[in-house]
Amino acid sequence: MMKESGSTTELDLALVHALQIQPRAAWTDLAPSLGVTAVTLARRWERLTGEGLAWLSAVPGPAFSRTRCSAFVLVKCRPAAREALAARIAGLDEAATVELTAPGGADLLLDVLARDMAGVHRFIDEHLARLPGVTAVECLFATSLYTEGSRWRLGSLDSAQLSALARPDRTDQGGERSRAALGDIDRELLEALAHDGRLGLAALAERLGTSAATVRRRLGGLTRSGTVAFRCDMARHLTGLPVSVTFRGRAPVRDANGLHRTLATLPGCRLVAAVTGGANLLATYWLPSIGAVQHHETAMHARLPSLEITDRVIGVRTVKRMGHLLDADGRRVATRPIQCW
Repeated sequence: MMKESGSTTELDLALVHALQIQPRAAWTDLAPSLGVTAVTLARRWERLTGEGLAWLSAVPGPAFSRTRCSAFVLVKCRPAAREALAARIAGLDEAATVELTAPGGADLLLDVLARDMAGVHRFIDEHLARLPGVTAVECLFATSLYTEGSRWRLGSLDSAQLSALARPDRTDQGGERSRAALGDIDRELLEALAHDGRLGLAALAERLGTSAATVRRRLGGLTRSGTVAFRCDMARHLTGLPVSVTFRGRAPVRDANGLHRTLATLPGCRLVAAVTGGANLLATYWLPSIGAVQHHETAMHARLPSLEITDRVIGVRTVKRMGHLLDADGRRVATRPIQCW
């Protein structure tokens, strides 16, 4: 009998890990590595997504950081306004992620995505700063994004399974490697895949009113150019890593490249970015306990003596993660597709 992990089984966790590696692979391709039938995988995934425990969606790809603008915004507000303010900010398209943080510093941590710096400024000046309850805003522009959530792995597969799944996912690939500005069909395609990143070519073609061949060509161009990536995520409490911490640090510019490689190899890494401001590095980890925060900082100090940690932001609850609205248990309850392409 399979061991239960909360309301998930080991097979569920292995399935999520497999989809993080091969997000749009056919169930028949994943089944041999996971030791079950394709029908079983389809049924398990339907349950996970139906209950909001896991989801797979299109997100901005690696080209985004080269052509668009990412920023991390720390918001202070009146204590009584925290919950209502977080829910209101989650309704804004530019706020891709909204996290309530532990008292003592900032009250909210936002990931903001926009087409350019002016878009971030408009979001802050015209929307965020005018919301009732906001008392202060600090904006950190990402100058380099070394790793982010779509590259995070659950760690549920063994070495043999990882080896079997290591081949490149060529599903739906095709088309040109570089792209000009997105057309209407591209935007409709991205919106559909933001809700469900595993929609098949035929279903997408029907939604868009075009052919499956056109969808395949368009999607191939978007993925090969790095415009879009696919990300499989899960309610955090089911991962065994319930604690989220974002370290802010200061390091000499000459050490930045070496530092980011080391930071990304520490367990639980979700994000490493170079940012503007006095603290020029930002790194987020999902950890098994609050005690692990100190252990991580100790490891950083031992391996990266030139890095000075200046702040530790503990996430209490994620209200929105990369366009997906979450309940108090971290389950997906709705989607507001990212509009920054």
